[in-house]
Amino acid sequence: MSTFIATLQPAGLQFAAPASMPLLQAAVRAGIRLAASCRNGTCRTCMCRLTSGSIRYHIEWPGLLAEEKAQGFILPCVAHAASDLVIEGVFE
Repeated sequence: MSTFIATLQPAGLQFAAPASMPLLQAAVRAGIRLAASCRNGTCRTCMCRLTSGSIRYHIEWPGLLAEEKAQGFILPCVAHAASDLVIEGVFE
């Protein structure tokens, strides 16, 4: 499996994001704490915006509205990197 680089803005923090692991888990593994609660795509606490790159979900439909997805919002607790990416997130 591939490993990509995820950059968190506005802090500029970077971490390795294996395609096999949700972004939230990869961030925690790198010592970066993102806001999170349920870790299964329903509570929306971790919702942030993908500003470049691509992700994929292992669940059919995460807890986002179609309009939110169209605006670039993602749920890192269930999103997996599919390329190098940049997200604007909520840090603890």
